[in-house]
Amino acid sequence: MKSESENNDKRKQEFIVHSILFAVIMLLTLHMVFHGRDMGQIWISVKSMSGASLMAAVLLALVFTAVEGFIIWYLLREMGGHTGLLRCIGYAFVGFFFSGITPSATGGQPMQLYYMKKDGNRLADSSVALLTVAVVYKLVLVMMGLMAVLFWNMQLKQQLKGYYYLFLLGMALNTGLVMILLMFMLTPGLTRGALMKMEVVLTRIHILKKSETRRERIDRSLMRYQSMVHFLFLHKGLLVRVLLITTFQRCCVFLLPGIVYRGLGLSSVSVLAIACLQMSIYIAVDMLPLPGAQGITEAMYRVVFAGVFTGNTLLASLCVSRGVSFYLLMAVGLVVSYVAQKKPHGAV
Repeated sequence: MKSESENNDKRKQEFIVHSILFAVIMLLTLHMVFHGRDMGQIWISVKSMSGASLMAAVLLALVFTAVEGFIIWYLLREMGGHTGLLRCIGYAFVGFFFSGITPSATGGQPMQLYYMKKDGNRLADSSVALLTVAVVYKLVLVMMGLMAVLFWNMQLKQQLKGYYYLFLLGMALNTGLVMILLMFMLTPGLTRGALMKMEVVLTRIHILKKSETRRERIDRSLMRYQSMVHFLFLHKGLLVRVLLITTFQRCCVFLLPGIVYRGLGLSSVSVLAIACLQMSIYIAVDMLPLPGAQGITEAMYRVVFAGVFTGNTLLASLCVSRGVSFYLLMAVGLVVSYVAQKKPHGAV
């Protein structure tokens, strides 16, 4: 197996590549959004927003990420873990940051697993906790989208315009992912087969060295993994609580543009309707292979909210909403990731 220093060098190289890609897309996005616009007028609109509303928007964004950490802490604690709440909130910010710089948010959970293992958490327990978070997170999103289609479909079509089909694609992709994740949780044989095939491939291409004991270690981890999955499904009340907490978490970020809307002095559209539109944007872009879904999120926001925000308040609201719910959290996640990297192994 590769040495720890080689693995660290590889992670640093990947981090640099992903960060450069993220920065390039961010600059292109800023050019697309603000090219030819009167930045002075947009800034005047941003400054007109009430300070209380801005603070509320920042708080909602931070709570959105912190709640994921609370869920991780809660699940680990129920499985016998002893990692502190603040560390688990740190895992959530690490996950947000690495999801934001990797296509389709593929880098978040692997890095969370890395830091959780570094802190002394069992790999099986961490895997079950993160898989549960992912399944419930996607399930809540799909359920909310389904409710919007059933009870608000006409308005949704009118507001989304040509993006309505992207919304339906997002629904289909998220539903498919929930089914795949549940299949891996409920069929340990499938999980074992996938891991064993991966081990064979990695050994053949010389990423892993041949080992007589590796499969035994995998089987021991899978036994623990299976027992923890069984534990979760035996405690249905625990899963219901996680579902309710995740619903609250989702509502935090969906309500954020409505808070900005009210803070800019507008009141003709209900906060609930704005939350539904924000939810539809999240569903549409959630699985797209762009770091942080940059570019498409801003483009869709401008179209979907064109009939909600008036004049310069549209781009002002985009600056605040996206700045708080994404770029601020990315900055916090970067700091937390740097601090976590400096922590010694086993520091919980």
